[in-house]
Parts: sequence; structure tokens; C-alpha cells
Amino acid sequence: MTAERRREMFPSVLRAAARASVVVRCVRGIDGRGLHVTNIQALGDALERLAPGEDVTCLVDGFSLPGCAVPHRAVIEGDGTSAAIAAASVLAKVTRDRYMQGAGSEHPGWGFEEHVGYSTPEHREAIGRIGISPLHRRSFRSVAYSQLELAS
Repeated sequence: MTAERRREMFPSVLRAAARASVVVRCVRGIDGRGLHVTNIQALGDALERLAPGEDVTCLVDGFSLPGCAVPHRAVIEGDGTSAAIAAASVLAKVTRDRYMQGAGSEHPGWGFEEHVGYSTPEHREAIGRIGISPLHRRSFRSVAYSQLELAS
């Protein structure tokens, strides 16, 4: 689904949802725990905030959530096979895109408002030209970072 189509779908997803929860994590937390662990924890937190009840099994895109008290089932490539997972993906990606577009005005020069955090040639060029911003993960291993001296 294109970014434009996700933006169009966002209000419809919210209207159709009985409940919605979006969990955001900071860059330093991601650096400390790792992206995958942080994503799994955030997804578990989102499910727990929804409080669907013990008689409901939630569908999760790709991974089981160790330690999550909410009954759930991992669905491989779930955003392509489950309307609920696809809807959650719309909410997550539009929220991320909106945040990054706002970050573009707070942190000019990196083009966040255009690439919304994806590693585009323009993004890599900006990193090479002006270094990394406070929003860049220091734990991320990228060719664009290879020439930079990063403090731990």
C-alpha cells in the first residue's frame, strides 16, 4: 500500500476499530535494547493496552510476543493475509510518517519529511554531509554511518 493510500485509509481504520493503541519508543531505548526486542516489547504493550479479554486471541504480524499476557497468534506475512493486521500496519506507518514529517522541521537538513526515516540516497548523502541527528540510531549499522565517528 502506498503512503498516500495509507493516509487515505487512516480515518476509516480508526472509525472501524473498536479500540486502537499505538506505542512509540525513543531512539535511545532502541539503541539500548535493540530494534527487534524493542518492537516486540512495544507490540506486547500495545496489545495489553487494548485489553481484549482472555476469550480473544489477537493476531500479530510475524512474531510471538514472549511475556505478553494477551493471548495471541503470530501470522507470517500477516499484513497481507489479515485485515486486522493490515489495519494496524496502516495506523503504525501513518503515525511514524507524521512524526518524521514533523521531525523534518525540527531537524532540518536530513530530509526526514521526504524519506520519513527510510535509507534513501538523499538520506545517506545528508548523513555524509552533516552527520547524524539526535533521531538517528547509533546502534544502526549502515554504509552511510561507516565514515562517521560515533560516540557510544
